Amino acid sequence: MFYYSNPANLAIVACPGGEVFADQVIVHLKKQYHHVFSVTVEEMSRRFKTEPDEVMQRINFINEITTTGMNPHSSDMKLHAPQFKVPAHFTMFPNGEFKAEILKSVRGKNIFIVQDVENHYPLKFNGGTLTKELSVNDHLMVAYVTVDAVKQAGARSVTVVAPTYPYARQHKRKGREGVTASRIGRIFESLGVDCLITLDIHSRDIENSFCRMRMENLHASYQIIRKLSHLVPLYSEDFVVAAPDTGSIDRNKFYATALKKPLALIYKERDYSRVTKDAMDNNIADVKLLGNVKEKIVFMADDILGTGGTLLKAMEFLKEQGAKKVLCAISLPLFSGKAVKFFDDAYRAGLFYRIIGTNAVYHEELLTREWYSSVDVTKLFAQIISRLHQGLSISSMLDNRDAIVKSLIKKI
Repeated sequence: MFYYSNPANLAIVACPGGEVFADQVIVHLKKQYHHVFSVTVEEMSRRFKTEPDEVMQRINFINEITTTGMNPHSSDMKLHAPQFKVPAHFTMFPNGEFKAEILKSVRGKNIFIVQDVENHYPLKFNGGTLTKELSVNDHLMVAYVTVDAVKQAGARSVTVVAPTYPYARQHKRKGREGVTASRIGRIFESLGVDCLITLDIHSRDIENSFCRMRMENLHASYQIIRKLSHLVPLYSEDFVVAAPDTGSIDRNKFYATALKKPLALIYKERDYSRVTKDAMDNNIADVKLLGNVKEKIVFMADDILGTGGTLLKAMEFLKEQGAKKVLCAISLPLFSGKAVKFFDDAYRAGLFYRIIGTNAVYHEELLTREWYSSVDVTKLFAQIISRLHQGLSISSMLDNRDAIVKSLIKKI
């Protein structure tokens, strides 16, 4: 079975914060479409008893007359792949306002706007004459004006690719406060966004709060387990999965089930009258353990690491309980404030062995740390983008348990 959809109708617009992530996604997109094109040519050549060269010419001919954006200088014997990335100009005015200008026609195309709202490194605006570090709110505003510019330019559909969903931890009310996580998505929805792709959303309540916009919530468990298998022996009898708090039970139960390992639970009692300032000044009052971690290799997984207080407290507690080696996996490694320094200190103190994080959040300093291992999720995003563009099912990509099992069987 083969599928082929003209790639010239797929376009990527990268906001300044998401440009690095978008460029890596595009590399994988090009590889995927070259592979799909080759498979399509081979299959059609066999099915219709036609020479491969003739099939290539006919596919390129159809692509050329039905779409714009192809490279007119490409050989007829090769895939006429577009560049995918649409050039855009971003302006930041002295009063802090942003403007997005799309520099190439996107009329009738499926547009994917990529934005990393947690990129806090200096970014270039105004044609490179201005360098500025942006807050989450600034990144959100850039995304909003980019969506508006693309809609005004006549895009057929608009999908926002936000590996980190902003305000995700404000997903339920405990008093007189807003449910901002839902509100952010509804703003995108009101702007005409058809779909939002993110990684490991903090709560499923968020994706159930929209009327028209779809949310595709991806998981990096396959990539994390592959990296984990290179760091420790997964089939050791001493391997235990532990949930660092009650909110992460389901996530760690998934890993425990996939790896066929026991699940331990760290229960924390919090003093909510205290406001958490940083990793060393948190509101955790007491910690208890359900399970056995003595002389064990302990693996913990969580979705977001902000200041890191919860994880640091859990690692310290596990070592006090006799854990031999502690490893953690974080889908969205924000490392806010002085978190990197605190984890440097904890590593030197022997509280943990490795932390596995994804490149859903852009980092430079973190990648230099011996204790940090990064996994690439841009290929996963590229596969989802390609499948959505082609109108194919993505259910196998969202529930990757079968892929994990197959990967583990190969290592036995």
